[in-house]
Amino acid sequence: MSHQIIKLGVIGLGNIAQQHINNITSGAVKHCKITALCARNNTGLADELGAQHFNNYQELIDSAMVDAVLIATPTLSHFAIAKYALEKGLHVMLEKPIGLSSWEGAELVKIKPANSQFALMLNQRTDPTFIKMKALIDSGVLGDIQRTHWTMTNWFRPDIYFQVSDWRATWKGEGGGLLVNQCIHNLDIFQWICGVPSEVTAFCEFGKYHNIEVEDEVTAYLRYNNQATGVFIGSTGEAYGVNRFDIIGDKGSIHFENGKLSQKLNDQNTAEFCANTNEMFGMPTVTTTDISTDEKVNQHAIIMNNFIQAIHGEASLIAPAEDGLASLDIANAMLQSTWNKQSVSLPLDREKYQQLLTEKASHSALREKSNAQAKVDMNASYR
Repeated sequence: MSHQIIKLGVIGLGNIAQQHINNITSGAVKHCKITALCARNNTGLADELGAQHFNNYQELIDSAMVDAVLIATPTLSHFAIAKYALEKGLHVMLEKPIGLSSWEGAELVKIKPANSQFALMLNQRTDPTFIKMKALIDSGVLGDIQRTHWTMTNWFRPDIYFQVSDWRATWKGEGGGLLVNQCIHNLDIFQWICGVPSEVTAFCEFGKYHNIEVEDEVTAYLRYNNQATGVFIGSTGEAYGVNRFDIIGDKGSIHFENGKLSQKLNDQNTAEFCANTNEMFGMPTVTTTDISTDEKVNQHAIIMNNFIQAIHGEASLIAPAEDGLASLDIANAMLQSTWNKQSVSLPLDREKYQQLLTEKASHSALREKSNAQAKVDMNASYR
């Protein structure tokens, strides 16, 4: 089948943008050509790609040289750039998070024209292990979820990660830290598989491990509508860190740790066994199976290919932008819970949270960037 080549403009040329550009130029992303770039510097890259360089994102969007834009700029500019592109009728792929807050994200979703594709780079939805976990939960084989638990402290970041940026880990530039940057992926997968909790009680630590104003550790307690409970723990200050995700149902459980996925199935429902056994220390018979997968995929390329296919009308988006609101709601609720020292009910009152964030941002400033030369290996950044 012959496909129209989608003309793509890339706005922002930092580390993650370079990864996307490499996927396109290597052929990992099909039916797409970079025709325009926008950044304050790095004009030589446009010459290499045979693209037009712009210093201003509005000029790029207005140029008629692109069908779609990939926005990979610091978080504080996501709203303005995506808003302008959507209002001009372009297709938009936005790096996570969808905004400084879920209020910003919801405003963008309202703007989206009916014939534009608006996607978010929630690449971990393509991870074969998480896809398998979601399929198991959706199948009902584990019964109703009783408890969830994800300890994700494998996001260690040294000081230089923050020092070479003026916007990271500031209320003004990022709207948070660990929760809205690193753990937004985990919170997305958590709610994608287990559902959105009805209530969050969280304890965030601000600048515990780094000289930053935002959160770098969180412990949160979750409650769900069906009386299930959950715990989420995240950190950027723990080395080597832990990545363990458990989902316990009435008929069994699944456990992910160190790349391995195991399934435990009971011979009968736990509640049924509990009510009917005459064995004082009895336990249902459990069958444990290793259901790990060694399959490796190029997550970012899959999301971009899906975006191009959706533009061609051949696929539904894996991660439509509106799907990015739930994880940001949870992250925002965790921060609000800590600030106010009380539980926060979901759905989140986004306007109320936005007022709290605006107040934090009013006392925040972008930092002075360090001139230190950071060694960058993007593959080491993924967890």
